[in-house]
Amino acid sequence: MKVILHDGSVVESAFEEELGRNALRHTASHILAQAVKRLYPDAKLAIGPSIKDGFYYDFDREEAFTEDDLAALEKEMKRIVKENLKLERFTLPRDEAVALMEKLGEPYKIELINDLPEDEELSFFKQGDYVDLCAGPHVTYTSAVKAFKLTSLAGAYWRGNEKNKMLTRIYGTAFSNKTDLQEYITRMEEAKKRDHRKLGKELGLFTIMEEGPGFPFFLPKGMVLKNTLINYWREIHDREGYVEISTPMMLNRQLWETSGHWDHYKENMYTTEIDETTFAIKPMNCPGGMLVYKSELHSYRDLPMRVGELGLVHRHEKSGALHGLMRVRCFTQDDAHIFMTTDQITSEIKGVVRLIDEVYSLFGFKYHVELSTRPEDSIGSEEDWAVATDGLRRALEELGLDYVVNEGDGAFYGPKIDFHLEDSIGRTWQCGTIQLDFQLPMRFEAEYTGSDGQKHRPIMIHRVVFGSIERFIGILIEHYAGKFPVWLSPVQVKLLPIADRNNEYVDGICDMLRRNGVRCESDKRQEKTGFKIREAQLAKIPYMLVIGDQEQENGTVTVRFRDSGENKTMSREEFLDMVLTQIKEKK
Repeated sequence: MKVILHDGSVVESAFEEELGRNALRHTASHILAQAVKRLYPDAKLAIGPSIKDGFYYDFDREEAFTEDDLAALEKEMKRIVKENLKLERFTLPRDEAVALMEKLGEPYKIELINDLPEDEELSFFKQGDYVDLCAGPHVTYTSAVKAFKLTSLAGAYWRGNEKNKMLTRIYGTAFSNKTDLQEYITRMEEAKKRDHRKLGKELGLFTIMEEGPGFPFFLPKGMVLKNTLINYWREIHDREGYVEISTPMMLNRQLWETSGHWDHYKENMYTTEIDETTFAIKPMNCPGGMLVYKSELHSYRDLPMRVGELGLVHRHEKSGALHGLMRVRCFTQDDAHIFMTTDQITSEIKGVVRLIDEVYSLFGFKYHVELSTRPEDSIGSEEDWAVATDGLRRALEELGLDYVVNEGDGAFYGPKIDFHLEDSIGRTWQCGTIQLDFQLPMRFEAEYTGSDGQKHRPIMIHRVVFGSIERFIGILIEHYAGKFPVWLSPVQVKLLPIADRNNEYVDGICDMLRRNGVRCESDKRQEKTGFKIREAQLAKIPYMLVIGDQEQENGTVTVRFRDSGENKTMSREEFLDMVLTQIKEKK
């Protein structure tokens, strides 16, 4: 596949390569825009880039686009592809570029031109009667875009600013062949079925209310799920020698100035005035953790010191970015901060990586690792950054982990390792992270007494395993499609008496299960057994116990298994042992 680059040169690049994929999808966005201009000439063009899974284009049209318009646009796009239009790049001086866009009636393009640096070359791409201000890359002919699909509509503020006009964003995707496109469509249809917002409502786990956009409400069953994850977190951290703390949700401005967050993160922080002093609700747990460290004197014998905190943090997200539990304004971060000496860096990083691997393996996640290096807006010396980055790299290499270097994407205070999970339908999520920090201990003047009797500065690891517990729950809902393993299920067993005369026997079994820590419910409604089973199946409960006169007489239960649908009769004690084993082993 031939690709036209920004400078007008043409190179070969396959769809499997990032350049080829971006060129094909960027060209698809131009084909969409050309189709819009043919069918709706009064529509104004904004921007249309390629993105991770496809492309989009933003339009300003007096009459809003609807789902029904997508079919007509796809049909017109197919005509453009069939026309095999050649894509041609050309440049213009600024005054001629503005004049061209004025002639075409494209005010958003004129604004973009006026905002570009004076010395920047203004390039355009032309295909047939369609011309667009664009830096590329593109394929050479529209016929290369063989397989595409328009997927959805959304509102989008011009230039991402909520003070600007709301435009219509049309999303689509494109592939080099129809087989890959169909596989993607099938995967997206499966993703819709697994949408955690839909399943969260159906399973009674959480809700988002108008009174608190971006602030999730956890319902009783959702709290069971959340607390089960937290209990597991505490169990493994206790085993690994962590202590747990809790720091205040609100601290004064001086703290955030000391930490550097006031300069680097203020726009995402909620603030208020108390006694004529500015306070901020914490967006991070780490500055509070520094104060805890400084509250006592420390010796080298105390290090490494592993301190965990399940802290509720608040961050201001734009309303358009909010998405169920995946993007919220408050969430529980499963932080831990490890204070250590320089020679402990590699061993502590390796310990954290092993812990994260254990957790992700338990849930059945594959993952890949990225090492992110120094960003432009960083603080600290070159030497500190080099030592920190080398410590992370060495730990990964000693563990034999493959990783990708993500240049310039570290935190402003230090490099980091990010863990990207792959769920059961192949989507990736960034969750766990390990960040090495020389700067915060320096800013807070944290110290320990070394073996030489002198004062030294500790090094700090920031790390999370779940990341955001709320977001991790959203990922788990979609990963398991709501069919949680027994140990995680809010309701593990549903008892279904066939007749009222079986209720007393059912109550006895329920009591036995609860006394042994098994979460169970009974459905004593006067409904048909088949109806009760279907409802329990829709609630995705692992085990349904159907109990009638025969079971009552024999002291048994008939177990219906959620995943296989098979039925098996066993004694109450056998069933209890089976469930307790699965809970203990977290199968």
